This record gives sequence, C-alpha cells and structure tokens, in this order.
Amino acid sequence: MPGTSDSSTADSLRVGLVSVSDRASSGTYQDLGLPALQDWLAGCLQSPYHLTTRLVPDERALIEATLIDLVDQQRCHLVLTTGGTGPARRDVTPEATLAVGTRQMPGFGEQMRQISLHFVPTAILSRQVAVIRETPDHAALLLNLPGQPKSIKETLEGLRDDAGQTRVPGIFAAIPYCIDLIGGPYIETNPAVCKAFRPKSAVRPAPTPST
Repeated sequence: MPGTSDSSTADSLRVGLVSVSDRASSGTYQDLGLPALQDWLAGCLQSPYHLTTRLVPDERALIEATLIDLVDQQRCHLVLTTGGTGPARRDVTPEATLAVGTRQMPGFGEQMRQISLHFVPTAILSRQVAVIRETPDHAALLLNLPGQPKSIKETLEGLRDDAGQTRVPGIFAAIPYCIDLIGGPYIETNPAVCKAFRPKSAVRPAPTPST
C-alpha cells in the first residue's frame, strides 16, 4: 500500500522538509527543493506518513529555530533540509544543524559526497551533515541534502548500473533502521525505488491481508 502524506495517525512517520534559500523564501526564485523531496518520498514510502514543510532564508538563527520546532513541537521523526550546504558565506545550514543536534551521524554526509563524486569533482565542496536530536521523550534524525532536484534523487536513491542493480547505495536505505533504533515508527519502502536495509533480526513480517 503506498504511503500517504495526509495521514495523521499516531504511528505514522512524521517528516519535516526544510528548503533553505534567500531567493526562494523572498519569492524571487521558485523553490525546487520541496517539490523534489515531496515527489521522491511519495514514490518511495509505502507506510503512512505526514509532511510538514518550511521555506526559510539562509539565516542561521532562523534555520536552528525551524529545526528545533519541527522536532520538539511538531514531533517529526525525520527532518530533511535542502540547500545552503556549500562554501559560500551565506551557506550556514550545516552549522545550524550541528548546533541543534545531540549526536552526529557522519556516515550520511560521507556517502552523499561519494555518490555526487561520480558526477562532479566539486562534490568535495559540499558540507552536508546529519545529526540526531534528542529530547527526554523523543528523537529525530536530521539530514542535510543537496539543493538540486537531480542531486537530491541521486543521494537518496543511490546509483544503478544498466541492468538496474545497485552500484552505490543511497542514504535512504539506512534511514528506516536508524529511525527504528531511535524509537520511531517502522517504515516500509518501495524496493524499486530504494530498498530499506535492516538486519534479519529487525525485519518484521509483512502484515496478513484482512479477509
């Protein structure tokens, strides 16, 4: 059963999406990050989910406040940001993300750069980070993604060869199990888009169809 972004049941995955852009937030440029993330999640998630979206300028204090609100008040289990991760002076998304996190998850950023390096040598200029933010009764995974829709898809989904076999795993393959480990809901994905990886001991049997 495909996931639905308007579900609000207690056991639904709650996802926060944040696009960071001075021009898009001021209305002088059409935001492309949020639609790209929404479309990709709609094709990948097969469990119920609820989205909360934000569009903010490249202001560190505002980015931090937005991330804190999405985790602490909106109770998101997963927060994905797009934009603001390069070396330009106004690119402060990684600093804001690190400031609100309680633990770093460096493997996500490392893998994103590995994927992007298959296409452009300037991938080494990207500064995406990932953290976990914990409160006394809740935890969430926060991830910085690239700003371009094509790069968003590649880093989430990974790279395939001509036969459709995975060459380089995308980062989303590890996200469902990470959310399991921090106390979030169990997530099913469409394996044709990105197959979630879990140890055999953590895989739940498929629900029995009702008659």
